[in-house]
Amino acid sequence: PTQCDNWVRTSNGGHFASPNYPNMYPPNQECIYILEAAPRQRIELTFDEPYYIEPSFECRFDHLEVRDGPFGFSPLINRYCGLKSPALIRSTGRFMWIKFTSDEELEGKGFQAKYSFIPDPDFTYLGGILNPIPDCQFELSGADGIVRSSQVEQEGKTKPGQAVDCIWTIKATPNAKIYLRFLDYQMEHSNECKRNFVAVYDGSSSIENLKAKFCSTVANDVTLQTGTGVVRMWADEGSRLSRFRMLFTSFVDPPCSGNTYFCHSNMCINNSLVCNGIQNCAYPWDENHCREKKRSGLFEQITKTHGTIIGITSGIVLVLLIISILVQVKQPRKKVMACKTAFNKTGFQEVFDPPHYELFSLRDKEIAADLADLSEELENYQKMRRPSTASRCIHDHHCGSQASNIKQSRTNLSSMELPFRNDFAQPQPMK
Repeated sequence: PTQCDNWVRTSNGGHFASPNYPNMYPPNQECIYILEAAPRQRIELTFDEPYYIEPSFECRFDHLEVRDGPFGFSPLINRYCGLKSPALIRSTGRFMWIKFTSDEELEGKGFQAKYSFIPDPDFTYLGGILNPIPDCQFELSGADGIVRSSQVEQEGKTKPGQAVDCIWTIKATPNAKIYLRFLDYQMEHSNECKRNFVAVYDGSSSIENLKAKFCSTVANDVTLQTGTGVVRMWADEGSRLSRFRMLFTSFVDPPCSGNTYFCHSNMCINNSLVCNGIQNCAYPWDENHCREKKRSGLFEQITKTHGTIIGITSGIVLVLLIISILVQVKQPRKKVMACKTAFNKTGFQEVFDPPHYELFSLRDKEIAADLADLSEELENYQKMRRPSTASRCIHDHHCGSQASNIKQSRTNLSSMELPFRNDFAQPQPMK
């Protein structure tokens, strides 16, 4: 790395070269240069003479790799090697990623490159004047705090319809590092890093200190190795709805001292952050088992202050309710008992017993007696009739007619029972 430090930066650009330029560059070298322009600017890169990098097919050995963006996976512009210097190279954004690589043999003089910043034509008026971006910077420090994009609108750093390019500088407590955790994150145009992104730097805002850059739908936690962190948000005019909210926490490495709390994640935080209602550790160990330390809510305050009064009142209401239920249950039973004591069974039978029950029994006795008398009379009559009838049958030869008359008389006799049956069916009322 010490051989790649020949890099000079200015406000309008800069220049850098391969190690030992214009002498032969050493073998097994890898130097990375990340160029960063101001917002709404682009980068132009040119190469000086002499220029020599070991030639090879498709530049597979010693080569110079240039990408359009700040990362090694940004779109590849081209790979360069050989005896002829590359032509003018221009970026499409405000970043350019460059890497020089040499293998074990066949070295050359290398290269020297110059770069400059030019206005981005996508952000210029018809007159060619670049629309300036106002100064938008914030500073935070302490054991913890919140970094939020809404602070830009609240403090009037930008006007509605303008692009946002703001920087938050975070200072940790002495001898501490910084842990960042996203509480809210949304990019209006996700996966379009040229339109909106949130970048995190470790130590300073230089591009080589870029720790992470988020422009997709998900943002992860970031742990910095220094006590200074820089958060940068960029959103063009059409991405003003992009937002984020981030919690920063100062921490030190274990072993933890007396005024710190071990987070079970290789970090110690200040004791004042334990049970404060905010998860400052990477895992929520600092907020577990904190019920007795948390501020009681409205319901808990009411129960603690007026618990006795509420308990007594509830008990009285419950006793009154039980008494009212017992009274309602016992009152009907007392009325029924009173009625039973004043009840006259004889009068009840005289009033409610149907009279025809007694009538039927009396009438049955009278009919039985009448039938007994009638049967005696019939037997006497038959005894009297038998001798006369037999004599008449012998002398007058009228037995057949007499027999029929006797049968008819029996038939008439049997019919005589009908009036009694009819009279039985329609009894006279009993007085």
